[in-house]
Amino acid sequence: MGAINLRKINNFLRYDIWRFTTAELRSRRMRILLQMIRTVLLMVRGFTNKSLGDKAKSLTYSLIFTIIPILAMVLAVAKGFGVQDIIERQLNSSFLGETNIVPVIMEMVQRYLDTAQGGVFIGIGILILLWAVYSFFSSVESTFNQIWNVQKSRSVIRQAVTYIAILFLIPILIIVSSGLTIFIQQALSTLHDGQVTAMHQSLHTGGIRMLQFVVCWALFTVMYIAIPNTKVRLLSALIPGVLMGTLFQLLQMLSVYIIVFLGRTSIVYGAFASVPILLTWLQWTCLLIILGAEMSFAIQNNEQFEYEHDLEKMSRRYKDCITLYLLAHIIERFETEQPPLTAHELAAPDRLPLRLVNQLLSRLVETGLICEIRSDEDQERRYQPATDTHRMTVGMVMSRIDRQGTEEFLSGTSKEMKQFWGRFTKMREQQAKAEQTPVGELKASEQSE
Repeated sequence: MGAINLRKINNFLRYDIWRFTTAELRSRRMRILLQMIRTVLLMVRGFTNKSLGDKAKSLTYSLIFTIIPILAMVLAVAKGFGVQDIIERQLNSSFLGETNIVPVIMEMVQRYLDTAQGGVFIGIGILILLWAVYSFFSSVESTFNQIWNVQKSRSVIRQAVTYIAILFLIPILIIVSSGLTIFIQQALSTLHDGQVTAMHQSLHTGGIRMLQFVVCWALFTVMYIAIPNTKVRLLSALIPGVLMGTLFQLLQMLSVYIIVFLGRTSIVYGAFASVPILLTWLQWTCLLIILGAEMSFAIQNNEQFEYEHDLEKMSRRYKDCITLYLLAHIIERFETEQPPLTAHELAAPDRLPLRLVNQLLSRLVETGLICEIRSDEDQERRYQPATDTHRMTVGMVMSRIDRQGTEEFLSGTSKEMKQFWGRFTKMREQQAKAEQTPVGELKASEQSE
């Protein structure tokens, strides 16, 4: 009995939970619960299928070699603002301060900056510093793009602008956080009554801790929006940004507790007791960053995986029918001078799986039947006809779809097969010529019925 129930649960989580759209659920609570379960399932699947654990290890090693250049860039920006001391105080108040490694890091950073300013060739030190920072962020972007299934990275110039903006944002957030901390201290210093001393201390500690959480939330959210080479909605980045930022702060607290404990009881490692903790902390930090990126993708693309297993077995006839149906909608809106629709807007009225709609629209774009346009307002991809709509007959559309891709690339085929191919293509062309019904009329005849 237990084995049967487990099998049912397994089938539900793997197949049945994807066999309806969220729009089919009337209850808002059920829709939210469904999206949460699907998000967790997609995170687990993505983390295992894409070997993101190995990616986290790779990023950890990359971060170890580039942490000094990154800190050098941040401190150089902070020095330009005249707030280098604030950055150093923040480092001392973080987990790194408990490892007694901040003075060593600051000395190495200063040497790095001195080397950058006094390179053998003019500017070569700065170029080395920038390249070290660029290579790390580039590897992070590559990992994020893999999670988001983005095949193409942004241009080098756009990458440089994005990475520099992030490096400028870090000291700015720290400065704002420090300014608010000073404001809280000054506001609470007006409480002189001895009876409120404990409350004063509690409010001060809680306020500073809350600011640290807010800064972390902001950094993680900005990272999930800015680094992937695709449009990420704010909510899709904010939820993992808050969750992973919170876990990051809790990880720091746990690491501080472990270091303090090891400092009292360590016998084996002695003064080096904090080194393995530091490396573990870096690896878990990279793991949290990657998990957040996977969660961001899962939240935004939840609908892409509806009817996933059914789509793999979808018949050619049913797929052609939906292709013509979408094309008829696009033609109708174009001929009636209505604004073009996005893939989501085309899918919503009939509750079509968004993943299927995207695939079919991409195929129509590749065949030259429709084209993508983007408005300056929302940058969403919208679709309109790319050729004369009166020439778009059912036969012409099916013929273009048939010819999409490479043909006759086999070099060792027999003469008999080549003759068969000739007769086959001629037959398909005759069928296409016979199917002269305009695609737009299919929609019109549907309404008349």
